[in-house]
Amino acid sequence: MLVTRVRPNLMPLPDVIEIMPLQSPVSAVVTVPGSKSITNRALILGALSGGWATLRGALWSEDTQVMTAALRQLGFEITLAPDERELCNRTLRIRGLGGNIPNGGTAEKPLELFVGNAGTAARFLAALVCLGRGVFRLHGAERMHQRPQAALFGALRALGYRVESANDRLPADITGAGPRAGACRVDIGESSQFASALLLCAAAGRWQVQLAGESAEEGPYIAMTRQLIAAFPAGGGEFRIEPDASSASYFCAANWLMQSPTRVAVAAFPDSDWQIDAAFPRFLPLPARISRRSQLGDSIMTAIVMAPFGGGPTEFTDLARLRVQECERVAALRSELTKCGVRVMEQGDELTVFPGGGAMHGAEIETYNDHRMAMCFAIVGLKIAGIRIKNPSCVKKTFPNFFQKLGGRGPAGLGAGIVEARTARPLREEELFAD
Repeated sequence: MLVTRVRPNLMPLPDVIEIMPLQSPVSAVVTVPGSKSITNRALILGALSGGWATLRGALWSEDTQVMTAALRQLGFEITLAPDERELCNRTLRIRGLGGNIPNGGTAEKPLELFVGNAGTAARFLAALVCLGRGVFRLHGAERMHQRPQAALFGALRALGYRVESANDRLPADITGAGPRAGACRVDIGESSQFASALLLCAAAGRWQVQLAGESAEEGPYIAMTRQLIAAFPAGGGEFRIEPDASSASYFCAANWLMQSPTRVAVAAFPDSDWQIDAAFPRFLPLPARISRRSQLGDSIMTAIVMAPFGGGPTEFTDLARLRVQECERVAALRSELTKCGVRVMEQGDELTVFPGGGAMHGAEIETYNDHRMAMCFAIVGLKIAGIRIKNPSCVKKTFPNFFQKLGGRGPAGLGAGIVEARTARPLREEELFAD
């Protein structure tokens, strides 16, 4: 499926935008960019491969751009080409060096790698640079400096690498010593990315990695990592990255929320079992009892904001990891839904959302610089008047053209009206790109 390529806006999105409810039925087939989780894993595997690896359908957004920039600083050659199917994808070619890392710094002048607020980049690169020689300083955005790293750093130290950090968070100085046989144990309680980072580099590093924590071996993101390692062409070759199931969840939710005769479909919806969020459509209609631990990943946030439109109370369990991601997502979801007139009960790491979509009202939504908060509540705005999204440009983290999909002309977009909230000026499609 070819898509219309809309030239990105040269000016940033306004600070606050308002989503106008859809007034007539829509029939749309929307493409979504490639999976962030798969793209950043594939970039690491490509760097460790034994030749040129071609990644087709790779996401090109803030999180994958910081990963690509860091790999280039480490000395890896990477080329980019447009993707004719999706504006925010690229065909990436990376020259793997069989486990060698060309560049490194010194104790006096470490090689600095900026990871933004990308958890995958921060954790995966921390393990990768151990295979190099020299000193590497990882640092990122303020929120990334608050996110946990201790379990990963502890595992790397157990393998014999030097990791210096004031509080076992970023910024951190890591001294690479090349591959060295060893064993470590890592607890995935706070993030499965710790385990994925070690597993991606284990073969090149000659590491034995033992996982700890509830259902550690069966965790969906760990399973994804193992499947990717098995499927990736280790000697170089082509690898296709499937569309992002978490991003697809917003349009599945729009289809359910607006109901027939509106029809919103996602082109090439992921049909593998690699992404846990490919299960999202099965949880509609609500209510239900949904666990983030075993049933949904990031798309549980989409389900939470759809819950007021269900037929009864919906319980969401095992939400602890949402608290240590791009923002404290449990508190953020409760706060912003409450602003809109929704009754939400928080108890421990569980939320119960009560029905009441008919009584919901507009509000100015604080996004906490969290791309998923912005996208979740934008879908609510298709139904509820007066939903205003602060800092909409934060979607650039994983889905820079999200608002173009929402406001663009059919059949590739939903055709929703999107206006500058302060002036009510309608925004043109080319103004809706988050850059």
